[in-house]
Amino acid sequence: MSKFAIYSRYVAFAQALVATLGSLVLSEIIKLPPCVLCWYQRTAMYPIVIILAIGILRGDRKLHQYVLPLAIIGWLIAGYHTLLQWKILPDELAPCLEGISCTSLHVNLLGFITIPFMSLVAFTVIIVSMIIEWRSERGQRS
Repeated sequence: MSKFAIYSRYVAFAQALVATLGSLVLSEIIKLPPCVLCWYQRTAMYPIVIILAIGILRGDRKLHQYVLPLAIIGWLIAGYHTLLQWKILPDELAPCLEGISCTSLHVNLLGFITIPFMSLVAFTVIIVSMIIEWRSERGQRS
């Protein structure tokens, strides 16, 4: 078992916790209201923190089965949102009709790091961590 496989669930938990706390800081402290797509991403991310915490405490060997579906859904939404903000997809495809626009940039570091891109990276780290854990767990059974 690789060293990363031993810690992969903890890496996924840390990433999900940082992403959750980061989104709360942006909306509750900095007062950036989330758009519709941001809410969907939060809906996928927030439960991952709780699921990973419980799975780690219980030593659940099938943790990836609960986390991967949520992380993949969140990744798809974050990818779509990122493409909208990078103007790869036209603004007409944005589902935000009222309130805050899904295409408005509140954060733009280095010309490409936006809030949805940070979410995409967070979901990617969680997915990769869970796949490593899954393969490690599967290898132990063989």
